[in-house]
Amino acid sequence: VKSNNLDVKITEPETEAEEKADEEKGTEKEATGELDSNILDASSDYPRERHISIQRHLADLEKLVDLNEDEKKPCPLCPEEKFKACYSHKLHRHLLNLHWKVSVEYEGYRMCICHLLCRPVKPNLIGDQTLSKMGAHYHCIICSATIIRRTDMVSHINRHVNKGETDSRFITIPVPRPHEVLKESATDVQVLPNYSTPQKTDSYFNPKMKLNRQLIFCALAVLAEERSKPIECLDAFGATGIMGLQWAKHLRSSVKVTINDCNENSVAMIQENCHLNKMKVKLNVKEEDTDEALGDGEENADTIEVTKMDANVIMHLRAFDFIHLDPFGTSVNYLDSAFRNVRNLGIVSLTSTDLSSLYAKAQHVALRHYGCNIIRTEYYRELAARVVIAAVTRAAARCNKGIEVLLAVALEHFVLVVVRVLRGPSPADDSASRIRYLIHCQWCEERIFQREGNMVEENPYQQLPCDCHGSMPGKTAVVLGPIWSGSLFNTGFLRRMMFEATHYGLDEAQPLLKTLLCEAECITSKHLSTHSPYDETKQEECGVYIKTPNTFAEYYLMHGKRKSHEVLRNAAKRQKHESSTEHPAFYYNIHRHSIKGMNMPKLNKFLCYLSEAGYRVSRTHFDPMGVRTNAPLAQFKTVLMKYSTPTYGGGQAEGPLHRAEDVQAAEQVVGPTTYFKLEDIKIQDVKTLEDDKFLEDDKSEATAVFDKDYTTHCEAD
Repeated sequence: VKSNNLDVKITEPETEAEEKADEEKGTEKEATGELDSNILDASSDYPRERHISIQRHLADLEKLVDLNEDEKKPCPLCPEEKFKACYSHKLHRHLLNLHWKVSVEYEGYRMCICHLLCRPVKPNLIGDQTLSKMGAHYHCIICSATIIRRTDMVSHINRHVNKGETDSRFITIPVPRPHEVLKESATDVQVLPNYSTPQKTDSYFNPKMKLNRQLIFCALAVLAEERSKPIECLDAFGATGIMGLQWAKHLRSSVKVTINDCNENSVAMIQENCHLNKMKVKLNVKEEDTDEALGDGEENADTIEVTKMDANVIMHLRAFDFIHLDPFGTSVNYLDSAFRNVRNLGIVSLTSTDLSSLYAKAQHVALRHYGCNIIRTEYYRELAARVVIAAVTRAAARCNKGIEVLLAVALEHFVLVVVRVLRGPSPADDSASRIRYLIHCQWCEERIFQREGNMVEENPYQQLPCDCHGSMPGKTAVVLGPIWSGSLFNTGFLRRMMFEATHYGLDEAQPLLKTLLCEAECITSKHLSTHSPYDETKQEECGVYIKTPNTFAEYYLMHGKRKSHEVLRNAAKRQKHESSTEHPAFYYNIHRHSIKGMNMPKLNKFLCYLSEAGYRVSRTHFDPMGVRTNAPLAQFKTVLMKYSTPTYGGGQAEGPLHRAEDVQAAEQVVGPTTYFKLEDIKIQDVKTLEDDKFLEDDKSEATAVFDKDYTTHCEAD
């Protein structure tokens, strides 16, 4: 060996000694490495033998010691200092009670508690690595980490599952994960056992969203009937692929279905479900090969294209006629991509499940995601739908496109919005002008959209129909929004959806669609016409002439710039002509405005009373006790009080209980400094005036009458 031009001679015995020392050091490093770092073990790709504390059955744990022989045996999971050798019956109880019953289960395996000296300690000042004398612990089946507490072990396993690390590298023979087959709308889907838990890697399937899937299917079926050629539709977040499979299985050659998901496990699950439903799969996982994959198999009606891309990427690369967005949470991150490349007169549907922000439980999140200021009101569900539509309108306007709202549904688990895309700056400007602020009174919950214009008003409280600002101290109203102020439904589109739901036997969607039709026309269910939506020979909607079953004319669209502008102008004139018949914005909850100490009439009877008073009324799907009407809140309360009965009366009267002049007299404010609440005053019948007691002194001028057994409170001005 030459070093610094000096010759150094090393004898063979010295080299052999160093080699032996290196071997001993290597063995020591291997021995300490197995005990020191569990993370390094988890990063290895080859399978290893599991720890003896991880077994499938109690019998497997007992096989570690031969319990058949009549001699004392030690516990395989406890040191001799902790548990001495004993006979088989005592050892069996020890294994069952101390190790097996407190185990942690995962995929058929039990991680039993271990008392062996397995856990290392940190090196001391000298640097020696010694074994600890710590007590019970668990061995992770995935990464072989040692955890002391059982609750920490359960959390440790859950973190592995959430990260997608579900395959154990320490099991020599991996156990196949069981699958469960679910059926919905004649479509079979194969799901994992934890399908009801939303995770990043496992395919998510929510049975509670069946109504949502049926509504989207009806919307796609209506669009397919409008077109003569097959339409290209995209399910941007496939998960199990249930929605795209239903489209392809029922609509057949009318649609070309593309199911996308960015997760590899979900893509594999979608392929299995396609084969399970006897559908052919055209896999496309490369972004640059998208255009080449379009030409193969287009004529095959039973072929579903499965892609593995980010949703924004595939919507930028390809154009579609129908796009559905159903991410986990908010969908605002994908709106720009959806409207960037969607075809003219196409449909975009989106499902939002971030209800904590939309339903005003996390108001700061709603301001961050949607740019809207909202609070919790009695009409919070409709407010959430209008917030989502406002975000959709702004995203479409950035792409010089307008929208027409076809459907807006807000239920317990989701908010669904379906819009039609109108290309051009004029529809974009018209749609953007419908985004306005809302003035909401926090005392009586009256609300009204702010007037259009850029001029600042001196007293915006004058726009509210109520006079709470003049009678109540402080600021009584708040400004919400900006939100969508236009209509939420398209009556013609809903009728055709109802026809498709009846045709395909979607029983759960039919009652909701019937309620939506009544709500769109603002009528009660008994006044709803039941004629088929295809009775007329020709229907026009957004410039599209729709072929009906009664005629054999082909579908056609108006092509060309000049014709398209004429059609859009005619559609705008038609919309302005029908603006007077649009449904009223928002609704009132009959329970929120009930009178204290009075029995309200039945909801259906109350709707008839409002209708007899000359107002448009209907029920709403947003609230089962909600009433959508164009009546002001004051008239709403007047009619409600007129047909309410006292609590002690023991029943509800069919006709009005109070005369109109009595109600008006009760609403008057008497005295310069004192007034009475309408809810705290009970007005008696004219026949019982002789038994009533009037107020004394400054209250003697009041025309209201108090009941003998009813305590009435007054408030100072």
